[in-house]
Formats: sequence, C-alpha cells, structure tokens
Amino acid sequence: MSSRIAAIAIDAIRPRVVAEFWCAVLDWQIVDEDSDGISIAPRDKAWPSIDVFAVPEGKGVKNRLHFDLRADGLSTAEELERLLALGARRTDVGQGEGVSWVVLCDPEGNEFCLLSRTVQDVKNLD
Repeated sequence: MSSRIAAIAIDAIRPRVVAEFWCAVLDWQIVDEDSDGISIAPRDKAWPSIDVFAVPEGKGVKNRLHFDLRADGLSTAEELERLLALGARRTDVGQGEGVSWVVLCDPEGNEFCLLSRTVQDVKNLD
C-alpha cells in the first residue's frame, strides 16, 4: 500500500482571491467553502484538490514547494500572456539567465513555473 496526495494546501491572507486565481488558471471550480478556507478541484472532482486557508500573515520567503505548469492547447507564449492577464506576475527567485521556464507568482506571491514545453510537445516525445 502507498499514500496518495489528497490535497495541496496554500496559506493566504485573501483566500477567495487566491482560490479564484487558481480556478481560472486550472479551469477548476470551488467545491467547498467555510470560515477556515476554500477547496478547489477539477470539474470531475478528481484528486488532488487545492485547499486555500486563511492566515493572518503574508508570505515572507521563497516557497519550498511550488507548481510547475505546462500550457495545454495553447503555445507557451499564449499561456504566459493568459496567466499574466489573470493576475500572475513575473518574479525572480534566482533562476538566472537563459532558463527554459518562466517563474511567476500568484496574487499573494506564491511562486510557480510555466515550463517551456506544452502538454502536446511532451506527448509527442513518447
């Protein structure tokens, strides 16, 4: 037997803003909400979900865990423009020049990466 990731937790001062951002990015939906936080998941409610919990303090240092995203159905450049339009911001975590990915952050500064190859590019490598 092994474990399975059920949920990924994100702390936020503004849980609704962060949850709505990730719903828009991933085309997910809010599946549960209470005074402690908001759970979002794929439309088919598959695992894992993302739980966004209210905390009183802002983010202070670089995340030790982050999401890596691939464009799906768009070019990487088109997906980057879409993410920026949704409220993502470019950020520098020391990645240096010439890396193949773009480092971004969500509305509360949680870093994530947009990888250079799309889902379709990776599938074509198989």
